Amino acid sequence: MVGSRRAISRMSVDISLSGFFQRAAVPSKITPAMFTDLNVGSAVPNFATGWEAQAFTAVSFTVPNNWKAGRIWGRRNCDFSVNPGPNSCATGGCNGGLLCDPHTGTGVPPATVAEWTLEGDGNRDFYDVSLVDGYDLPMRITNNVGCPVADCPVDLGPNCPDVLKGPFDSTGFPLGCKSACEANLDGNQADSANCCSGSHNTPATCPASGVAFYSYFKGNCPNSYAYAFDESSGTALWTCDSGLNADYTLTFCP
Repeated sequence: MVGSRRAISRMSVDISLSGFFQRAAVPSKITPAMFTDLNVGSAVPNFATGWEAQAFTAVSFTVPNNWKAGRIWGRRNCDFSVNPGPNSCATGGCNGGLLCDPHTGTGVPPATVAEWTLEGDGNRDFYDVSLVDGYDLPMRITNNVGCPVADCPVDLGPNCPDVLKGPFDSTGFPLGCKSACEANLDGNQADSANCCSGSHNTPATCPASGVAFYSYFKGNCPNSYAYAFDESSGTALWTCDSGLNADYTLTFCP
């Protein structure tokens, strides 16, 4: 672990899949991915932007202390041999295949996403577990300095509302749960209360009460970021004093 705050923080990604995947009846493997929005910051981790992970394995790597708009998520049921692009995984696929493209390799919904901005406003680290792009895997963000836990530890797939459920594996088991925005429930993603877009693009014009099935996501995962303006809930975006030099652990299927 890093003892003093110089140039790096430690990031650990743990894969604790066995129990979850026994219930889900799919192979005990996921394919994590990582992306940094270079329009927000230029500092990137010196680590692969995608890798395969078996159950009960872990990787640790360092990230820049000023890492901004960083995202890590898990991809399910991937096959890069035929189509190494965004459609190569059932959930969370990205441009580039196994290694997500550093410029365009954001994940295809639905995907549960862990997000960080380190050394942000007020000398604070900001982090969250986001369901804005829907859900495909449970995850939890912890740290070693006593800052709050961000998580969605529940499997939201099986009980997902029917209009949001999917995609499905070959047995018909739901691998994910789409957001109301991704499912395009109101028919116009460009001007949608579910997407907080167009005439609904402010917190005042896009309250949680207007987002379909918000209560399903937030009720099951209260410490997650459940829609675009969920900060008003007080349990969506979490902070930690940057001076504490936190090391963060992301656990899939905790």
